[in-house]
Formats: sequence, structure tokens, C-alpha cells
Amino acid sequence: MRYALKRHPDSPCAAVTRVEVDAVRAQPGTLELCYLVTGKVSDLRMPAVTAPDRSHELWRHTCFEAFVRASSGTAYYEFNFAPSTRWAAYAFSGYRSGMRVASEVSAPRFDLKSHDEGLRLEVSIELDRLPDLPIDGDWILGLSAVIEEISGCKSYWALAHPPGAADFHHSDCFAHELS
Repeated sequence: MRYALKRHPDSPCAAVTRVEVDAVRAQPGTLELCYLVTGKVSDLRMPAVTAPDRSHELWRHTCFEAFVRASSGTAYYEFNFAPSTRWAAYAFSGYRSGMRVASEVSAPRFDLKSHDEGLRLEVSIELDRLPDLPIDGDWILGLSAVIEEISGCKSYWALAHPPGAADFHHSDCFAHELS
């Protein structure tokens, strides 16, 4: 199912008019995401494409994110996917606490297509070895994106935003149930 992300009201964006995400579980332990960006891609700061590699602080530039937790409990996982195909996976025991690298996660599969008026990033990631995420249970997702323009201006997009500053870790952002 496709979801439109909402731009945080305190983060203007001249280059992008729409960010959407398709999220499916084609197999019980696999999350497949397709991020679609509509706008003037030439005005975005885009990292050069490399071989998929685990990296940190991807959120500092254009990056697509997924936060996943079981339908009950406070533990969750954060996944970052850059258009460069660099990626990251973290586990948290609760809201912004107990952070560790989720080393159980293998490199995702990426497919990137870009043209003047849009960008499409498809990601498939195996989550079947994560201890706090039941393979056959429901998952609650927070889907988001950081979009950086050449000017350095950043906008923050999510399914939902809590009051105040953009905070993708906030429980209000976990706004989609995936069976």
C-alpha cells in the first residue's frame, strides 16, 4: 500500500513536492520499501552511488528511513537507506534508549532510478533474525525521509509528526500497522 509522507511544517522544501512510500511484507521476515520522490531532483544534494555498505549518520543528508517495532512492547529498530546505497540498522530498547548496531541484519537489496522529475529507491531487507520483531506478528512502522537540497536546506517527511520539532523516533510517528 502506498502512503504519502507529510513534510514537517517547520522545514520548507522548494525542490520536492511529494514523498511517498510503498511498504509490504512479501514474505514473513522481509520488509520491502519503495520510496518515491517527486520534484526537481537536480536541486537535491545526492551522494554518489557506491556498493551497499553499512555506514553511520546517513540522516545528515538525503536519506530514507523506516522504524519498525512489534505491535506490543517498546523495543524498535531503525533502518537508514541513502540513495548512495549506504545503509544502517540500529536497535533500541525504548524511546531513544539502549541504542546498538543491529548486527543481525544483512545488507539490503537496492534498486535506484532517478530522472529530472523524480527518484525511486526500492529496498528489500531481511528482518527474520531480529529478536524483538516476531516474524509472524504484526509490525508497526514509522516511515520517513530527510531531503537535503543543494542549498543545504533540509526538510523532514514522515507519516505523522509529533508536536514540536521533527522527531522520527517519537511514538506518534509509528503510524502504520503492517500484517
